[in-house]
Amino acid sequence: MIYIIGISITSFLLFVLLTKKQKSIADKILFGWLFAILIQLVLFSVKSSNEYVRFPYILGFEIALPLLHGPFLFLYIKSLTYRNISFRKVPLHFIPYTIAFILTIPFLLLGQEEKIYVYQNEGEGYRLIASIILLGIILSGIIYTFISLRALIKHKRRIKDNFSYTEKINLEWLYRLVIGLSCIWILVIFADDEIIFSSVVLFVVYIGYFGIKQVGIFTNQHAMITSEILESSETIAIPPFENVKYEKSSLTDVQSQDIHKRLKLLMKEKKLYLIPELTLAMTSQELNVHSNTLSQVINTVEQKNFFDYINTLRIEEFKERITQPDSHKYTLLSIAYECGFNSKTSFNRNFKNHAGKSPSEYLKEVKSKPRE
Repeated sequence: MIYIIGISITSFLLFVLLTKKQKSIADKILFGWLFAILIQLVLFSVKSSNEYVRFPYILGFEIALPLLHGPFLFLYIKSLTYRNISFRKVPLHFIPYTIAFILTIPFLLLGQEEKIYVYQNEGEGYRLIASIILLGIILSGIIYTFISLRALIKHKRRIKDNFSYTEKINLEWLYRLVIGLSCIWILVIFADDEIIFSSVVLFVVYIGYFGIKQVGIFTNQHAMITSEILESSETIAIPPFENVKYEKSSLTDVQSQDIHKRLKLLMKEKKLYLIPELTLAMTSQELNVHSNTLSQVINTVEQKNFFDYINTLRIEEFKERITQPDSHKYTLLSIAYECGFNSKTSFNRNFKNHAGKSPSEYLKEVKSKPRE
């Protein structure tokens, strides 16, 4: 029954993607991935119900399919985090699947009765090939988990170099997608087929739920909300608090200090940080400097990325406002929104990271101090 549910959900998601207008590259990759999952679920449901005796010609085609999931996961993540991805290297990701499929050709060419015999006798005569393919699946899981997480970490760093907020653009659900698929690869080693494919069904449900919930995946909204800004800025990511120079930069210390003074003056006079969706591009336009240059100045002088720099200013603004005589008329969250934060979670997290305590704890301390 659970396989029927998985097949139904996968078919529905494929239909939604197929009828979606203005499909992005990410949509097309997700469609291909879900189609591969659908084929695998159908083949396994036939096998698990022993219906393969009636359809022995389909046996063997499911063996190499797990080697498709790692490449599809990685390419899907890349397509969401980069505006333009190179397709020249895409075929390389599917070489393991191609090799595995070639290894299964001798079995695929067997007669129908011979195929049934091999399946009924736990792969007799083809156990070495099956072991080699299983090893390839395990290695593929390890490799693609690593490179997929690395791609997401790079994306997260680029976001914080260009945006003052992360809500709806941090792709946190993709981290869970990677972890979920990693768990399935682990089950491949230790669990039987029924548990493995039951987890695949849950994985599809997860894709459907969070995919529909996520902006632009199953709707006609723009899926890659950050891509154009990130690609156009071409900011070289520098780890926070690491005072190193940008490669190939001609910016002198004098120029850097001058831009930093102008930035501080701009923030003091115009208070751009009060804009909830402030970006590096918007700030650099106000200063009339290239976004790369401004990013370098913030990283080297402030020892922060753009995200941390702006949110520090917002927190200082919040601290100042709650000391005002009429601040008791407003909730902490309403004041936080006025200071540029656009969610309670973001405000609380950033405040605690900056002050080492929650906003309510800080407010108690402020109130307990005697007024001068």
